[in-house]
Amino acid sequence: MFQKLIKEARIVEVGPRDGLQNEKVCLSLEDKLEYIRLLSLTGLRTIEATSFVRGDKIPQMADAEELFTRLKKTKTFSDFHYPCLVPNIKGYELAKAVGVKEISLFSATSDQFTRKNINCTIDESFERMQQVATMAKADGIKIRAYISTAFGCPYAGEMKVSELIHVVEKFLALDVYELSIGDTIGVANPKQVYDSITELEKSVDLKKVAMHFHDTRGMGLANILASLEKGISIFDASSGGLGGCPYAFGATGNVATEDVLYLLHSLGVKTGVDEQKLYQASSFILEKTGKVSPSKYFQFLQKKYS
Repeated sequence: MFQKLIKEARIVEVGPRDGLQNEKVCLSLEDKLEYIRLLSLTGLRTIEATSFVRGDKIPQMADAEELFTRLKKTKTFSDFHYPCLVPNIKGYELAKAVGVKEISLFSATSDQFTRKNINCTIDESFERMQQVATMAKADGIKIRAYISTAFGCPYAGEMKVSELIHVVEKFLALDVYELSIGDTIGVANPKQVYDSITELEKSVDLKKVAMHFHDTRGMGLANILASLEKGISIFDASSGGLGGCPYAFGATGNVATEDVLYLLHSLGVKTGVDEQKLYQASSFILEKTGKVSPSKYFQFLQKKYS
């Protein structure tokens, strides 16, 4: 192991969107903005801000337009990347109207999952996204891609690498700048991850690949370690370990940013993220959501900084 250990890694903080979308508590706009402000002090440079989805479906994201409008007025706005998830043309138009410069599109490796999630097949989801991608390209808006159920689906079971590569190639055709490969329900194991990335690198430059793990079965960090061994340098994580997926039964929180940070720093991999400031941001949002973090390193920091 550790034959290809990278020197630097980028953490994409998904707490404000993926972390909060499945919480029962709908936070106030002020609390969300404060959470993002605290995250912006940590050294993180990519913070997923919100999602332009139907408020009646995901009420936690119902204030997306107002949130981004307020966020854009902050003095340090231009120093950060604030990608926002958009599900369709309507969501894209709302995002564009308030000045979003980077969007995320999403699909999955499982037709069963996309039917439950967005009421269409994978191919149909790309027909919709093609229109959004064409508009975004014309408007100079960057596109990040999310691929759900890359290793397993709650409805279809274990997924084949060929199914993942099929979706990756469809996204590359949309000219996305980055692909986030998601273990949506936390079923992946390190060998599966290592083998999948080995096949994946035949089709895509791994510099464009981010890994997105959920820690449902406690394998999140082990899977990140396997990804590091393959040279992956971008990882999605959620501060405090918040999150889940409203359309994936059994999906617990994203792997905690604190745990990812400790793993990377302990291996000598630089991130530019300050652990104490990250702890402060996580403490704030955990208090507001009434949650106890499952993160072992957050619990250590709690004792260290209390």
